[in-house]
Amino acid sequence: MAGGVNTPELASAVANFGGVGSFGFAYSTPESIDKSLSRTKKLTTGPVNANFFVFKDIKLPDKKVQQTCVEALTSLPFDEAVEFILPSSPFFPSLDHQLGPIWENRPSILTFHLGIPAHSIIEKAKSLGITVGITATNETEAIAVVKAGADFIVAQGIEAGGHRGIFELNSSDDQLKLDDLLVQLHRNISLPLIAAGGLMNGADIRRVIALGASAAQLGTAFLCCPEAGTSAVHKEYLLNSHDRETKITTAFSGRPARGIDNTFIEVMKGKPTLPFPAQNSLTSNLRKTSEASSSGEFVSHWAGQNFKKIRPLPCLEILQALKTELESS
Repeated sequence: MAGGVNTPELASAVANFGGVGSFGFAYSTPESIDKSLSRTKKLTTGPVNANFFVFKDIKLPDKKVQQTCVEALTSLPFDEAVEFILPSSPFFPSLDHQLGPIWENRPSILTFHLGIPAHSIIEKAKSLGITVGITATNETEAIAVVKAGADFIVAQGIEAGGHRGIFELNSSDDQLKLDDLLVQLHRNISLPLIAAGGLMNGADIRRVIALGASAAQLGTAFLCCPEAGTSAVHKEYLLNSHDRETKITTAFSGRPARGIDNTFIEVMKGKPTLPFPAQNSLTSNLRKTSEASSSGEFVSHWAGQNFKKIRPLPCLEILQALKTELESS
């Protein structure tokens, strides 16, 4: 997950145990990417994955619509003063610039979310010995990933926390559960499949391997590790909001994403939003102010559907538990 959750300490702990440590670099600057990867290389010689969003060009709606989007936020039942600043172009970082540190540090794996990058990027990664993976949420997307020349597919089920990996926001989302997606892709797609979505323990890993996955990707399961950069408010909701469920919302960023239900998600249902990722910029000050006041009701607590199974343990202990559970008959 992006946003500082992944740290060199977390990624290296996973890699040193025999897994693949990952970074979510969605909005990161080249400087911060280089710093994270350089630090990680000092902590592990194991495999590391760098993940990036594939942003699409957007255009803001007319001024009247923009104002309704701002008014939807100013009318929220939030007591603190917040300045909502309409973003301007560029609305997202340049992928070419972000990848500069990748070509220098050469992590083992490079993955992409929300779409397929330029073919030249995939070719360059492969020429440097970097394995490439791309998220797919249905068979149509998976076929496109195969044609793009990727080495593997991250099969993302609807249970996954954070942003849905659908390529096109204007087309309908099949919302396939992970197991159903794996069965479908394993039957029709030749590339290795990495299962992602709601996986929390070794039994989950064993299940998806039996369904045809080559490996499993876990995110939420590690959010409460002391090595993770997860905020205190986010951890509080993960550990103590078991009376709540997760919901998919576009209100925080303008793109469907799964997080723990809160006041913001409920009040913003049906309200207008800017296109992704402009909405993410617009809500930034609200999220920061809410978190600073120790109120999580207006913060995006991204989490997988099965977050209630989370274990607040050091990374190594979680990895050892996963291994034991996976090997149990």
